[in-house]
Order: sequence, then structure tokens, then C-alpha cells
Amino acid sequence: MAFSFSRLARRGSSAARFFSVAAAFAMLTSLLAAPHAFALTTADVAPLAGDDFDAKSAAIDKLIAMHDAPSLALLKALSEDNALATDAGAVLIQSAEGGDTARDAVTGKPAAAGDAQPITLNNLLRSKVAGALSGLQLASPDLDTRRAAIAALLKSPDIAMKPMIDAARAKETDPALKRRLDVLWAMTALHDPDAAKRLEAVQLVAARHDLEMNELLRPIVAKKPDGSFVEADPRVRAAAQQGIDALDTIQRRSEIAGTLFAGLSLGSVLLLAALGLAITYGLIGVINMAHGEFLMIGAYATYVVQNLMQHYAPGAFDWYPLLAIPASFAAAAAVGIVLERLVLKHLYGRPLETLLTTFGVSLILIQATRMMFGAQNVQVVNPSWMSGGVTVMQNLILPYNRLAILAFSLIVVGIAWTVLTKTRLGLFVRAVTQNRRMAACVGVKTARVDSYAFAFGAGIAGLGGCALSQIGNVGPDLGQSYIIDSFMAVVLGGVGQLAGTVLGGFGLGLVSKAIEPFWGAVLAKIAVLVLIVLFIQKRPQGMFALKGRSAEA
Repeated sequence: MAFSFSRLARRGSSAARFFSVAAAFAMLTSLLAAPHAFALTTADVAPLAGDDFDAKSAAIDKLIAMHDAPSLALLKALSEDNALATDAGAVLIQSAEGGDTARDAVTGKPAAAGDAQPITLNNLLRSKVAGALSGLQLASPDLDTRRAAIAALLKSPDIAMKPMIDAARAKETDPALKRRLDVLWAMTALHDPDAAKRLEAVQLVAARHDLEMNELLRPIVAKKPDGSFVEADPRVRAAAQQGIDALDTIQRRSEIAGTLFAGLSLGSVLLLAALGLAITYGLIGVINMAHGEFLMIGAYATYVVQNLMQHYAPGAFDWYPLLAIPASFAAAAAVGIVLERLVLKHLYGRPLETLLTTFGVSLILIQATRMMFGAQNVQVVNPSWMSGGVTVMQNLILPYNRLAILAFSLIVVGIAWTVLTKTRLGLFVRAVTQNRRMAACVGVKTARVDSYAFAFGAGIAGLGGCALSQIGNVGPDLGQSYIIDSFMAVVLGGVGQLAGTVLGGFGLGLVSKAIEPFWGAVLAKIAVLVLIVLFIQKRPQGMFALKGRSAEA
């Protein structure tokens, strides 16, 4: 062989061709020998058997870098808790059958598990292993498999996955997956030694407009203890700051939208609680401190209907609110008409006695509920179609039950408006509200109108209790949390005015939720009360003054 080489070397131009062929042959030989040169060894996996989690992390990174068959098998065993460690430091892979059947993670030869113990990983290492397995699926020929792998890596990106991501990014042909791989690559390349790659990565991350990416960009513009920037390249810092500013703008918009929805949601609850009170207080002038208990009665009626549906018609359980709505209205209206006939009709024109009497009635109703259902709160379960929520912005999810209550409150307002403006009873109610004596002179039976109107107002409060049962637990003291706010909404809107009650309820909800982030719930309620007092000082009749011959000008 040496003689042949010397002859070839003496042949002028042929020597160059010879050395080119020799170099290519040597390169091919090194590539073929590479898997064996860098094959998994016992020393590579030995740290997995120890207690040093940093060493385990380094060993896992080495397995990821090799990504040959033994490494992949060991990673899968680690993810499935089938990796064992012996006292001698050997790492075994337990077979699917369990027991003492195992094989050596390096050689693949059968080995006795004996007293080998499972390898312990913390949550960080488990996430790393799961990410590695997802990264290996990036090369799968199946589109859905690659899509699932990218989604998993986007949730917990790991810089150790960058070589796999680079390879997948170069080979991906699907445009949608290619864009997601670009984002995934950027998340792993934010600290690349090449400033151009860092800049490209920052621009890709910022262009995604994902609020979760804010925590990836902020360290780039941070400063070290000595005052210097963590990121040396000013172009990268400027791009990161632009991305942070854009994400902060999105964050503020979502917070404003969330505050508005929370205010509307609270306003819808206050509206349901105050709507019936507006009818009874505006018509009869009774300060009914037991009005909150009508909410509680409606909520417990919903609870009873739920239990009956669970027992007698479990297959139709999702539709129990359709039965609970009329049941809660009827239960509260029945108690209301009994209260009006037995107690309140004897106290008309005496507001102080009425206030004290209805306060005592509220205590009686609370105690009676405790005796019937117990002092503990009961739970009303949302039907499946009211569970979950809809995502309208990145960090804003609108719960279905809140949306349902908002729509329900508007429907109840529509029903109340129709009854009061389009029916004979509504005509009588409006006539008695504006001028009781004149209505009696033309033949209106005011006492009967009082009873019907009080029952109607109590029934609407029962509907409010049905709605409240879908957003919280139901207890005997449920109504006490809303009685004061209900009176404030009625007084703010104008006594006896349906439109004023709607605006008052939603206005209180929006103002309260706008103040809460700055001052807290308690101070927000105090601030709202002060604002209402100041408003009433300026306009005693509320936003909508009652019109009529006997109404105050």
C-alpha cells in the first residue's frame, strides 16, 4: 500500500486527485464511525443514579444531544418512570411487564432488577424529558404528530431543544407549522451567541403578541448590578423594548375590557336584585328590608329543583334551569303576597314601623331557612352548557354563567317593561304609582294592585336568586349581601323608574369594579356610597324624576 502511494505521489497532476479522494474517504469513514465514537456509555448515564439534580440535568442534555436509539429508549423510560438505578450506579430500563425483568440502558442486555430503585426526577427535569420527547417528534412524517409536538414545546421551551428545532425548521413544508416553528426557534435563540440571531429571535417573539412572551423579553432589557445591560447589542435591546411596549398595551386593553365585563356582570346581579324593589318601593313606598330574602328564596327554590331533577330525571339534568326559573318566581311571589296581605297592608303610610317590621320578617325568614335546609351553604351545580367560558382576548375569559346571567337580566328587564307598559295590570300599577287617590276615584282597586305588584316585585327578586345560585353557593344569609346595594341602585336611578333602576344597577357595578383595583372592595363600596350621597344632594329625585300630578317637582 505504501508502494502504491509513492507511485501515485510521483504522478504530477494525479497526486491532487488522489489526495482529494483520500480526504473524501477519510471524511466518510469518520461519519460512519461517529455513532460508535459517541455511543452512549455507562459514564454518560451514571449521574442519573445519583442525587445531584444538576448532574442529572447534564446527563439528560447529553441524551438529547445524542438522540440515538439507546438514548431515546432511556428518555422514554424516564418519562414513564420505568428507569431504575442499582446500588452500583448502573441504569436499567424496566420492561413493560414489570417485576424483575429489565435490561441495561447502555448495552441493552437483560439484567436483573433486584433491589434497583426508580430514578427520581424533579418537575424541572420531567419537563425537560417531556420536551425532549416532543422535540424528537418534530421529525415525524405525520402532520398531526408534529403539530402536537410543537404545541407541547411552545408551552415549555428548552434551549437544549434548539438543534432539533433548527433541523425541523429547515425541513418543515407546512406553512402554518413553519410559522409556529419560527416562534419556537425564536424562544430558544434569545440567548444565542450571534447577535443577528438574537435580534431575529426578539423580532419573532414580539411579532407574536403573546402576553406570556413578556417574561422572555424583560430580561433582555434588564441591567446587571454594576449598571450595564444584560444584552450588549443596542439593536436587540431596542427591539425587545418595542415588543414589551406592545405587549403592555395589549395587557392594558385586556384589563380595561375585563373591568368593564366585571362591572356589567355585577350590575346585572344588582339589577335583578333591585328591579323588584323598584316596583314595590316606587308603588307602595314600603322600605322592605326583607327584600333580600326573596333572593334567598329564589336561590333555594333553584336548589330544590336541581335535587329533584337529579333524583327523578338525571338524563335531563342540564335543563333544570328551565324549571327552576318559574319555580323561583312562584316561590318568592307566594311569600311576597302572604307578607303583603298579612303584615304590610296594615302599615302603609308608616315608614318607620314598616322598616322595623320587615327587618324582623327578614330574620324570621333566615331562621326558617336554617331550620329547613341547615345553616351550611348548599351548592347549586351549573349545567354543562353554563360551564367554562369563551376566550375573547389572551388573558380575558368570559365565563358562560356570567354571560348567561347578563342576558337573563336583560330578558327580565324586558319582561318587566312589557308587563308595566303593555298590560292592564301595568296600567293600574303606573296609575297608582303616580296618584293613588285619583286612581281609586276612577275605580282602580288599589289594595289589590298593591298585592299583585308586591308579588310581582318579589317574584322578580326570586329570579335574581335563581341567577345568583349559578355563580356562588347558596346560604341563608345570601340576600343580606345585596339589600343595601339594591336600595342604592333604586335611589340613584329614581324611585319607581324602571330605566333609572337599569342605569343605576349597571352604573354601580361599573363604578365599583373600576375603583376596586386601586382601593380594594371595601373602600370602593364606601367611595360609591359617598358618590351617591353627593349625587342625591344635587338631584334628590335620582337620575329619572317621577312624573305625575302628585309627584314632587
